[in-house]
Amino acid sequence: MLIRLNKVLEKAMPFVTPTAVIVGLICSVWLHNLSFLVPWIFALMTFFGSIGSNFKDLQKVMMHPLPIVANFIILHLAMPLLGWAAGSLFFPGDDLTQTGFVLLFVIPTGVVSLVWVTIYGGNIALTLALILLDTLLSPFIVPLSLSLIVGAKVHMDQWDIMRGLFLMVVIPSLIGTFLNQWTKGRIKTTWGPRFAPFSKIGLFVVVAINSSVIAPYLKNMNGQLVKIIVIAFASATIGYLAGWLVSRMMKWEREVTIALTFNSGMRNLSAGAVLAISFFPPPVALPVVAGMLFQQILAAIFGQRLAKSYGVNGHTAKAA
Repeated sequence: MLIRLNKVLEKAMPFVTPTAVIVGLICSVWLHNLSFLVPWIFALMTFFGSIGSNFKDLQKVMMHPLPIVANFIILHLAMPLLGWAAGSLFFPGDDLTQTGFVLLFVIPTGVVSLVWVTIYGGNIALTLALILLDTLLSPFIVPLSLSLIVGAKVHMDQWDIMRGLFLMVVIPSLIGTFLNQWTKGRIKTTWGPRFAPFSKIGLFVVVAINSSVIAPYLKNMNGQLVKIIVIAFASATIGYLAGWLVSRMMKWEREVTIALTFNSGMRNLSAGAVLAISFFPPPVALPVVAGMLFQQILAAIFGQRLAKSYGVNGHTAKAA
C-alpha cells in the first residue's frame, strides 16, 4: 500500500509544492500555529532521505571528483552571485528582498532531487554523494555566504543559523547514513520504500505551514510580489540549465548529466523557508517561497526534455 502511495505521489510531485502553498494561504489561521513542528518534520524528512546514503558510495564518487566540483561551483558560487545580482538589479534599496534572493541560492541541493534522478535514470551514487557532502557542509557554507554577500545589510545570528542546520539537516543525515552503513543496506531495502511516501507528505506539510506564516504577504498580490515570482522563476530555470550545459560541455555520460541537471537546479527550499522565517523578517522568505512554486514543475519540464534528448521516458529511464 505504501509503495503504491509513493508511486502516486511521485507522479504528483510537480504539483505538491504549489498545492501546499495554496493550502497554506487558505488555512493560514489554523496552520501558522503549527510552525513549531516544522524543524522536527524537516529533520524526519532528512533522515528518511538519507538512509540510502553510505560512505562507500561517497568514496567511489570522490575518485572522480570533477562532477562534484562543477556542481559545487554552480550551487555555491555562480547561483548565489546570480541571486545577489538579480536582487540588486530588480529590487534596489530593498535589502530584505535582496537577502531572500541570496538565501534562495545558498541553500544546499535538495534531498528530493534523488526522486527525479531515480525516475530518469541518472547517477544515483553521484546524487547521494552530492546531497551528503552539501548537507554536511551547509552549516558552514550558508552562514558564510550570507555574511559575505548581505551581512552588512541585514542582521543575522550566524551561530543560530548553523545550529538550526545541524539539527534539521546534518544530524538526521548522519544518523540515516550510519544506519545504512551499519545494516549493510538492509534499512534502505526494508524501510526505504515504507519511508518514501512520508518524505513527500512531510514536504507538503512543511511548505503549507511555512506558507501560512507568510500568508499576509502572499495574499496581497501586487506588482512587487509578481516581480519576485517572475525573477525567482527565471533564476531557478538558469540553475537547471547551468547543470545541463556544463555536463554537455564536459561531454559527461547521460547518467552524470541527468544527476547534475537536477542537483544544480533543485534546492532544499523547505529548509530555506524554515531559516528565513526563523532568523529573518518575513519578507526575506518571499523569494524562497516563490522558488518553491516552480521548483518541482521545472524539474518535471527538464526531466521530460532530458528523456526526449536521450530517447527514453521516465519509466524506461528508471529501469536503466
